[in-house]
Amino acid sequence: MDAERIQALIESGLPGARADVRGDDGVHFEATVVAEQFAGKLPLARHRLVYATLGDLMGGAIHALALKTLTPQEAAARS
Repeated sequence: MDAERIQALIESGLPGARADVRGDDGVHFEATVVAEQFAGKLPLARHRLVYATLGDLMGGAIHALALKTLTPQEAAARS
């Protein structure tokens, strides 16, 4: 598994989202995902949206995925 594939899966599963995925060992990854779909949702619900884009890869090919999930407005406020 590589970071580029995970990024593509997240971005295709959450249309309009931007994902920055990193991971050097092929099983542990961290991602920052910016998506309008996160608006009004608590962190756990946001993470579930991301996990749903990865399906069975979670806990299999992807052993761990640390997530930061932001709306576009939250991301802009951090810049």
